[in-house]
Amino acid sequence: MGEEAKTAVLMKEERIFEPPKELVDQSNVKAWMDKKGFKTEKELREWCSTNYEEFWGEMANDFADWEKPFDKVLDWQPPYAKWFVGGKINMTYNCLDRHVKTWRRNKVAYIAVGEPVDDVRLFTYWDLYRETNKLANALKGMGVEKGDRVSIYLPMIPELSIAMLACAKIGAIHSVVFSGFSAKAYGDRVKDGESKVSITCDGFWRRGKTVPLKAQADEGIADAPSILKQIVYKRTGQDVPWNEGVDVWWHDAVEGQSATCDPVFVDSEDRLYILYTSGTTGKPKGIEHAQGGYCVGPPQTLSWVFDLKEDDVWWCAADIGWVTGHSYIVYAPLSLGATGVMYEGSPDFPDIGRWWKIIQDYGVTVLYTSPTAIRMFMRAGGEWPAKYDLSSLRLLGSVGEPINPEAWIWYRKNIGADKLQIMDTWWQTETGTFINSPLPITPLKPGSCAFALPGYSCEVMDEKGTVVPFGEGGNVVITEPYPSMLRAFYKDPDRYMKTYWEYYWENHPGYYLAGDKARRDDDGYFFIQGRMDDVLNVAGHRIGNSEVESACVSFPDVAEAACIGKPDEVKGEVIIAFCALNAGVVGTDELKTAIYKHVGKELSKIAAPSEIHFVADVPKTRSGKIMRRIIKAKAMGKDPGDTSTLANPEAVDAIPTIV
Repeated sequence: MGEEAKTAVLMKEERIFEPPKELVDQSNVKAWMDKKGFKTEKELREWCSTNYEEFWGEMANDFADWEKPFDKVLDWQPPYAKWFVGGKINMTYNCLDRHVKTWRRNKVAYIAVGEPVDDVRLFTYWDLYRETNKLANALKGMGVEKGDRVSIYLPMIPELSIAMLACAKIGAIHSVVFSGFSAKAYGDRVKDGESKVSITCDGFWRRGKTVPLKAQADEGIADAPSILKQIVYKRTGQDVPWNEGVDVWWHDAVEGQSATCDPVFVDSEDRLYILYTSGTTGKPKGIEHAQGGYCVGPPQTLSWVFDLKEDDVWWCAADIGWVTGHSYIVYAPLSLGATGVMYEGSPDFPDIGRWWKIIQDYGVTVLYTSPTAIRMFMRAGGEWPAKYDLSSLRLLGSVGEPINPEAWIWYRKNIGADKLQIMDTWWQTETGTFINSPLPITPLKPGSCAFALPGYSCEVMDEKGTVVPFGEGGNVVITEPYPSMLRAFYKDPDRYMKTYWEYYWENHPGYYLAGDKARRDDDGYFFIQGRMDDVLNVAGHRIGNSEVESACVSFPDVAEAACIGKPDEVKGEVIIAFCALNAGVVGTDELKTAIYKHVGKELSKIAAPSEIHFVADVPKTRSGKIMRRIIKAKAMGKDPGDTSTLANPEAVDAIPTIV
C-alpha cells in the first residue's frame, strides 16, 4: 500500500435517532455523570479517555472485589501492559462467591434453554456456586494446579460456564474451543496449549439431530500427550466410545466432591484464559487475557453500554466459544449478578420464530446479537417476530461485524417496535471488551458504532500515523492501553509484535493496529468499513468491501452479499458480488441489472459490481464474518483450504469459478 493511498468513502448516513428521555435519565452512565459533575456526553468521554488511569482505578474498585488492593493502576511498557499492579483477585470469586453472601444467592443466574422444546433448566447463583466448586475440586484431584491449561469443548449449556468458572476458581487457565469446530481444530489447540485435561460431552442437539462431540474430542486428543484425563458430560445420552483410564463421566467426577472450594487469589496479571483465533491463514493465534483486567473491563462496559439493572433479563445470543460469550455471557453478567438466557440450539428450530418465543416466554429485556442473525431474520420476513409479544425488550445490541443501515432499521422496527435504541459495538477477541459503542445517552446513526467508550482511545489514521480528517477513511488504531487488552500470543511473542504493534512502531510505539478500516463522519461518528485486507482497489480508488456489500443488501430483494476483487488489467481490480436473495425471489438477468444500477446510485458507478452471481448463501464464520478469502479462492479456481470451521461450509461449493 503506497503512502499516499486513501480509502474512498462512498456512503453517508444522516439519519439520527435520539435516545428517549426516560432511558437517558435512568441510565447507569447518567448516574455516574451526575455524581462526577459532567454535563455532556462529549465531556464524559473525553475526560475518561484522557485521564484513563484515574478512571480505570475508580472502575476497578467500583466493579471488582480485591483480596489485596493494587498498588499501581498501570505499568505500561509498550507493547506490554500490567494493570492493577500488586493486586490479588479471583474472577470466580467476583462472579459467584461474593453474590452467595447476599440476597442474590437465590437469584436466577441462567435460564438455560435447550434446543429440544420444553428442555429448560434454571440455575441460581447458589446452584452455580456449588456445581463450580465440585468441579473445581475434581480438577484439583486430577492434578490441575494454578497456571495449568484445561481445554473445554462443549456446546451452549451451563456446564460450559461452570467449567470455565471452575478453572478460574483454582487459578487454572481455560482454553475454550467452539463446539462447531472440527476434531483437528480442537486437537491443534489442545496440543499448542499443552492442556492437562479435556472437558467435553457425549453430544448436543442441532436442528433436531445430535452432534457426536465426544467422538470428535477423542479424535482431536488422540495424539495429545499432555492430556491426562477427559471429563465427559452426559447431555444427550447417546452411545459414545470410551477410553479407559482417561475418560471419566462428569457426574462421576463430581460425586462426593465438596460443594465448597476456597478461591485461589492470583496476581492481577496471572492469566485467566487463552482463546485461539482462527485467523485467515496459518496457525491460530492464542490470545492471552489476564484475571485482573477481566474482572474490571467486561462488567464495567456491560453496565454502562447495556445499562443492566437488577430486574433485567439479559440475552447475549452469541456462543461462549467466541470472545463475545466469554465476556458477555459468562464473566460480565455473572460479575454484575445479572440473570441471563443461554440457548443451546439453532435459531430456526423448530422454526424461525424460536428466538422470539424465548424472548416472549422469559421476558427478555436486553438482546445482543449479530448482523448476520438479523439479516437471516430479515430474509424470513417481519411476520415472524410479529407473531410474538416482544414488549419486554427495552434495549437492543449488535456485535461481530459492521451492521448495514438497512438491517439496523429492520432490527429497530421489527424487534424494537420502532422505538428501541441499538447499541452497535465494535471490538475484537484481542480487546476483550467493547472499544467503540454508543451509550444509552447517545444519539444514534444507523450503521455506526459511535465513538470510543469512556476510558478508551481510538483513532482513524493514515499509514504514517496521522489522524485523518473527518470524512476520510483510514486504519482503526487504539492509541492507549486499557484493562481488558490482550497480554500476549501464547508462546509466540514475535507474532504478537508483528501483528499489532510493528506497523506504527517507528514513530508511535504502543499504537495498536486493529486491522480494520473505518471513517469518521462530520460529527465524529465511526463507521467501520471492513478489514484492511478486505479493501478493493478499483481504478486507483480504495473501496471497502463492506460498503459495497451494504449497498447490495439495501436493494429490497437481496438478503446478504459478499464482494471480492477480481484482477483486471485496466482497473487493477473489478468488483464481483455474490448475492443471496430473499425467500421466494428468483434471480434473473433483469434483477442483476437492477442491483447494478442501485449500487451505482447508492455509492458510485466505480463501486458497482462488474459481475453479480446469485447464491443460496455466502460462506461465513460462526461469529458471522463473511469469509472473503475463501470465496475469492474458490471463485478464482484455487483451493479454498480447510472450510470445516465455517458456519456453512456447503456454501463454498456453490461459489462459481469466474476465471
